[in-house]
Amino acid sequence: MNGPIDLARAFDADGAPDADLLGQCVHCGFCLTTCPTYDLGRVEMDSPRGRLALMAEGLEPGSRLTPEMVEHFDSCLGCMACVTACPSGVQYDKLIQDTRAQVERHHRRPLRERILRRSTFALFTHPGRLRATVPLIWLARVLRLDRIAERLPSGSRLRGALALAPSPPLSAAVTRLPERFTGRGEARGRVGLLQGCVQRVLFAGVNRATAEVLAAEGFDVHAPRLPRCCGALQLHSGDELPAKSLAKETITAFEDCEFVVANAAGCGSALKDYAHLLRDEPGWADRAAEFSSRVRDVSELLAEQGTRSQRHPVPLAVAYHDACHLAHAQGIREAPRRLLGEIPGLELAEPADWSTCCGSAGIYNLMRPETADELGRRKVSNLLDTGARVVAAANPGCALQIEAQSRQAGDPIRVVHPIELIHLSLTGRGAP
Repeated sequence: MNGPIDLARAFDADGAPDADLLGQCVHCGFCLTTCPTYDLGRVEMDSPRGRLALMAEGLEPGSRLTPEMVEHFDSCLGCMACVTACPSGVQYDKLIQDTRAQVERHHRRPLRERILRRSTFALFTHPGRLRATVPLIWLARVLRLDRIAERLPSGSRLRGALALAPSPPLSAAVTRLPERFTGRGEARGRVGLLQGCVQRVLFAGVNRATAEVLAAEGFDVHAPRLPRCCGALQLHSGDELPAKSLAKETITAFEDCEFVVANAAGCGSALKDYAHLLRDEPGWADRAAEFSSRVRDVSELLAEQGTRSQRHPVPLAVAYHDACHLAHAQGIREAPRRLLGEIPGLELAEPADWSTCCGSAGIYNLMRPETADELGRRKVSNLLDTGARVVAAANPGCALQIEAQSRQAGDPIRVVHPIELIHLSLTGRGAP
C-alpha cells in the first residue's frame, strides 16, 4: 500500500532512530557543503540536516510516513561525508541505517521498484548465481552489446545497468580461492579474510592478492567459502532481516580469528556496524560488539601491524580515489596512502573534491541512475584531470562506477585495488 501508514507515529519502537542522537545536531549547516544530493538540487530536505529533521518528525505522535519523506530518505547516498564534516559528532550513519529499516517495514514501494530491489539482492548477494552470469557478461562484451545502452534514454535504469556491466575473465565462472594461506617467516597471527559476494566473483584477483600479501607479511589466512555475503548491500538499503541473518553467519565463521579482514569498503563498514545492527538481539549483542572490535580493512591492518616484506618498483602514476565507506564511514584515509607510498617508483596523484561520492553507493546507481551518473561524471573528470589513467579504489562498486563513467566519457580509466598494487610490488612484475 502507498501513502501514509496507520501507526501511532511514522516509526515503530523497534530500532527507531535514537532521539538522543538526533538531538546532537545543532543545525550549524557544515554538512550542507559536503552533501552531494544537496549540492545537486539545493533542497534542504535532501541534506543531512533536513533528513534529520524528518527523522525527528517521524518520532512525533501522530506523524505519518509519507511518500515525500521516503523520497528524501531514498535520495541519500549514505556516503557519510557529513559524518566527517560534522563538528558535533552526529552519528548520521546509525540514524540513516535505522530510518531505512523503518521505511522498508512501513512503506510499500511500487511493484516495479520492489522487483528491481529483490532481483538485485537475489543476484549480487549470491556468488553462485553471479558466477553463472559471467559467460553471459563476457559474451555481451565480445559482441559489444554495451552499445545498446548508448541508444537508451539518459538516466534510465536499464541503460545504467548495461553501462555498469563489468568485464570479468571467463575463469571467474569457475575459479575458487583456496581457504588457507600459510604465513611466511615469523608467525604474526591468524586472520580471517571475508571473501564477500561481488568481490569474490567479479574481482577475484583482489581477494587472491589480499591473501597472498597477508601471507607474505607472516599472517596465516583463513578465507572460508561461507558466509556467501556479509549483508552490506541489504544493511545499507534497509533490508534488515536478511542483513541480520548474514551478520550472524559471518560472526560465527570468524570467531577463532585474531582479526577479520575486509578488502571492500562497504563490507568493512557493515562488519564494523554489526554491534549496532544486533544491539537488541538476545545472545548476539555482545558477540557482535566483540566481533566488530576485531574487524580491520586490509590497509588498516597492514599499517597498524607494520610491513616487512621487500617492495619492488612499480613505475606508474596512480590517482587515489577515496571510497566513501572507507574514508568517511570507517575514517581510513592515511593508511592506504602510506602503504602505496612504500612502493618505489609509484607516483600517487590526489584528485580534486576527494570527499564527494562517485555515485555508486551500494545499489544507488541501479535505483537512481540519473543522480549517480551526474556524480560519476564529476568524479571521473576530477580523476582524469590528475593525468593518471590508473585509479586505486578500495571498493568494487566504485571500480564499476568509475570504469563505466570513464568509458562513457570516451577516456577509459583502469581501476585497481590498492592491495593489487602492493601485490605487484612484492612480486616484482612492474606495472599492471
